[in-house]
Amino acid sequence: MNLLSRAVAFYLPQYHPIPENSRWWGPGFTEWTNAARARPLFRGHVQPHLPSELGFYDLRLAESRDAQSDLAREHGIEAFCYWHYWFGEGSRILERPFTEVLAAGSPSISFCLGWANQSWTGIWHAAGDRILREQTYPGPEDDQAHFDAILPAFRDERYLRVDGKPVFYVFRPEELPNAAEFVDRWQAMARAAGLDGLYLVAEVSDLLGAGARYDGISGDGFDAGVYVRLPASRTTGDVLRMRIRRRLGGPEAYPYSTDPELWEPVRRNPLLQPSVYPNWDNTPRSGTRGLVLTDTEPQRFAANLGHAVATLDSRPEQERLLWIKSWNEWAEGNYLEPDLEYGRGWLEALRMGLTPG
Repeated sequence: MNLLSRAVAFYLPQYHPIPENSRWWGPGFTEWTNAARARPLFRGHVQPHLPSELGFYDLRLAESRDAQSDLAREHGIEAFCYWHYWFGEGSRILERPFTEVLAAGSPSISFCLGWANQSWTGIWHAAGDRILREQTYPGPEDDQAHFDAILPAFRDERYLRVDGKPVFYVFRPEELPNAAEFVDRWQAMARAAGLDGLYLVAEVSDLLGAGARYDGISGDGFDAGVYVRLPASRTTGDVLRMRIRRRLGGPEAYPYSTDPELWEPVRRNPLLQPSVYPNWDNTPRSGTRGLVLTDTEPQRFAANLGHAVATLDSRPEQERLLWIKSWNEWAEGNYLEPDLEYGRGWLEALRMGLTPG
């Protein structure tokens, strides 16, 4: 399939029970628990969002992972970016789905890892000061152990590469004790392991356009950054309506924007790559403390895809990475998987946006 960009979709593995989640949130908890119990919180608020053809899958089943891969590849997605958790000193969580993908040699879709280097707290349930699993950075020996744990993935022929280098995504580069030392150390470990190096990507989060949380891509030595911004319309009227809704006890909400100016930072900076949200609504997790994009639909997503793809026109072919948030974040309302409202509409919009002509 001849495509305009290399689409990479973030992939959440929290669709199987684990002892920790059952202890924290109740027996059998998975991401479906939050998604299925969601309810509308204001007039016009669409909830719950529920899956259609893939159903309420369990990621311990190879058949579920294969079905996801088939759908993704059919609609132009080159790779899944699996969220990967390493809290320090070997502490991991939710690793089973990717471990099985690696061991089985299937599904066939390419993949990379995104290090979600952030503490787990009770913020979803109004308990932000409750630390469930703390993110730590013990030092160089722990970096080596972390690298060694995922080296088999880097060597897998399915691993996503740019010019031969495995792509590794860092969610919160601003929380690294010293980002430049992290980059130098990981590149040195990769070369020592016989790789050509890594293609290290830093998330540049600017969710509502108030300013990026991290701006050290070049200085710290990252190969690229991904500009992450919600397509939220925040005109004076939008903000006023949001404040009124908040006073009435509702969540923060803004209309979904298709303004091409949202991608101006990516156009100006050749080290930045675009990310695109089909939708966003994290009220299944956060209730009235959540944030909602309203008026979301595949056609609006398609418009933003067009803007994002255009920012990559002049880039080297290998570096035309287009990041999609996300493949299956159902409790945050950003997903591409078929749902009861639009069927395959989100995926069809993606395929059209990636196809020349």
